[in-house]
Amino acid sequence: MTAEPAVAPDHGESADGGSGDLTDGNAVGFADGSTAGLTEASSAAFAGGLAGAGEPDEAARQLYLSILAAGGRIPFTGVHETDRTALHQLVDIGLLMPNAMDACYTAVSPRSVSDRLGAELRSEATRLLVRAENLPGALDSLTRAYDAMPRPPGRAGGAVYVEGHVHIRQRISQLVSDCRTEVLTAQPGHRPADTLQVALLQDVQLLQRGCSLRTIYQPVAFADQAALAYADEVTRHGSLIRILDEPFQRLIVFDRTVAVISANDDNSTAAFITDPAAITFLVGAFERDWARADTTEAAAALGHGPARSTPDRVGRLLARGLTQRAVATRLGLSERTVAAHISRLRDRYGAQTLFQLGWLMRGSRDDR
Repeated sequence: MTAEPAVAPDHGESADGGSGDLTDGNAVGFADGSTAGLTEASSAAFAGGLAGAGEPDEAARQLYLSILAAGGRIPFTGVHETDRTALHQLVDIGLLMPNAMDACYTAVSPRSVSDRLGAELRSEATRLLVRAENLPGALDSLTRAYDAMPRPPGRAGGAVYVEGHVHIRQRISQLVSDCRTEVLTAQPGHRPADTLQVALLQDVQLLQRGCSLRTIYQPVAFADQAALAYADEVTRHGSLIRILDEPFQRLIVFDRTVAVISANDDNSTAAFITDPAAITFLVGAFERDWARADTTEAAAALGHGPARSTPDRVGRLLARGLTQRAVATRLGLSERTVAAHISRLRDRYGAQTLFQLGWLMRGSRDDR
């Protein structure tokens, strides 16, 4: 009489109880009913399921080595409760195989597992490449509809004036979406937190497409935590930032073909310029400001270098020949506060007059 085979523990069900099919009900469908691409969820499942499956963690590695040391087998009942997670990982990867007849787990050669997973990964990569190649065609009708969307009227080579912050943001969003190579921006003063939140998503997507983004700020811009968070995130994706401690005008240039400037004091009207000569002039002005702007201070504002104190900023502006009132306006401080800083600087440098202080600081300041 033969013994009844033992029932192997169940390891085949996914963590959420489903089958783990990549093309589940959350995939994006198109008009013809076909699935045009993996959703973020299924892409993550692929990356974490196939790629991660071939790399056991340290606990699983140690369990596998201990099973090899015991002859390559371990009874179903011989697995300690603390090793259950590592055991399931080894089974999911394929480094252990349940043997119901002998009521044990048997070690499998990592070489065969590697060959199998490698073939699966290559097959999946090929499938993803094919989908990537087919995606422009699948989106072709939407692309043509986007290109046919009504734009603000205006003669070629001139300027189009757009009124209202909502309409301005919408037009800029379209230009960001259409951008292919670079964006140059000069952003004086504060940027509201809600504006930064919208800009962050657009700018990160722009950088991820391979476009470049260079921005000039004034020091006052980094007084807000929201601005620091925005700058830290976009620089992490490759954006370049410099700080210019001078007045300058708001400017955005897309692909050196369209420039956006403010058309009034409250920025409620913007001029969208396409004239080549005007754009060449504006890009030249931006590049001159960029060359004078400070990378050291930008790094300090983002926590990547030594920060300059307010007295240091006051001193640097005095050394450039600015008056007390001009320094106060530039730094967004009251004249009384600037006067207090100047008094302390006079004591530090032994200066009797404002002119003498500026002269002494010009000889000692850091011109980087």
